[in-house]
Amino acid sequence: MSRKPRIWYPGATYHIYKRGNRRSDLFHDNSDRYKYFNLLADTKQRYPFTLHSYCLMTNHIHLLLQTDQHNIGLIMQDLNFRYAIYFNKKYSLEGHVFQNRYGSSLITSDAKFLNIGKYIHLNPSEAKMVKKPENYKWSSYHYYVTNTPNQLITKQKTLSYFSAPQIENFRRFTMEP
Repeated sequence: MSRKPRIWYPGATYHIYKRGNRRSDLFHDNSDRYKYFNLLADTKQRYPFTLHSYCLMTNHIHLLLQTDQHNIGLIMQDLNFRYAIYFNKKYSLEGHVFQNRYGSSLITSDAKFLNIGKYIHLNPSEAKMVKKPENYKWSSYHYYVTNTPNQLITKQKTLSYFSAPQIENFRRFTMEP
């Protein structure tokens, strides 16, 4: 049975999620995470897209990604394929690194965009990995609330939904139940 093709058009925004095969860890140490970020930046250069938020958990990833002129499948194939090669080579493994096909949810409203971003940023604190989401080093949340630059993400669209002071109102929105 063939898979249903994903909806794609230039400017389409997705919540992308990908888990390690058999729920195994995708990142064993910080060098793995840095490698993933380097591959993400390289993929972004090859197939330009806008990354609104991200979170690298131990055994899965979340991306809030907006395409430009390239299909989301091409972007994710490039990124996942190159990370799997790196991972298998580094750890002398063979076979699948990722479980199944990457998951995606098309973002079709402003409310969904904001709530998915919130979900992504709260993932580490919900998993009890940190008390506050800004303390998790592998999420874009820290860059939002400290107004620190990060070349991977574009914060303008997310912050445009909040009145002044934008960062404080963004933080309040993220932390409210």
